[in-house]
Amino acid sequence: MRGTLRLLAKVQPSKILEVDAPTGLTGILTHPQPRPALIYTYNQILDKLKALPESSVYRQSTEAITKSRLKIIEDTKPVGYEEWLSRVKAQIEKNPAAYSHVMQKDGSIAFSEPFEATSEVWDGAVREVLPEGPSTEEMANSKARAIRAEEERLEVEEPQRPSELEQEPPLDADQINYIENKIGAGLVEEVIMVAEGELTLVDEMIAARVWEPLEEKAAPGQWDYFERGTHTGTT
Repeated sequence: MRGTLRLLAKVQPSKILEVDAPTGLTGILTHPQPRPALIYTYNQILDKLKALPESSVYRQSTEAITKSRLKIIEDTKPVGYEEWLSRVKAQIEKNPAAYSHVMQKDGSIAFSEPFEATSEVWDGAVREVLPEGPSTEEMANSKARAIRAEEERLEVEEPQRPSELEQEPPLDADQINYIENKIGAGLVEEVIMVAEGELTLVDEMIAARVWEPLEEKAAPGQWDYFERGTHTGTT
């Protein structure tokens, strides 16, 4: 899949995919740090899911998928990872309170920095890429202002930003290809988009209290169509 969809991507001699290079999918550029971004997002999802009862089918299914994909990502480490981890941990030890949010339960370090594709080049012309969702430029600008306001608020509250830490070494093209094949859900950039969407969905599911019984019970036979085996042929 990587070889087909990234025909336009530039690969550096070290086999590291070039950041912001085309992926072969319109509007999606190569992510600079897919591994830490996914580890951070998956851990956020798992933490939020704890607000749902263990009997919730949504929690059970989402936890299973998230833990499976998280293990694949965590087990795939870039060259020089252990040396990088030692250096960053030494930096964090100087001010642990400021960086407590980047420390994961397994002792690894992962955080998510905003990644916005600012432009694309098509036939020599540069086109601005609007954030996903808004249908007008005015709506996109409004969303961008809200994001900047939130970033400014966080800068005031947090004396240290994750961006001040040394970045994790990047995965090479073969490692990214391995992750994509193991997960089987498209390019790693698409996997990140799905994870970020799930992180938002968890909040909505909690707000809707989806684990509770329906206020109005379903009519008799309403869900019979979806039961396994009820519409299988007998011949």
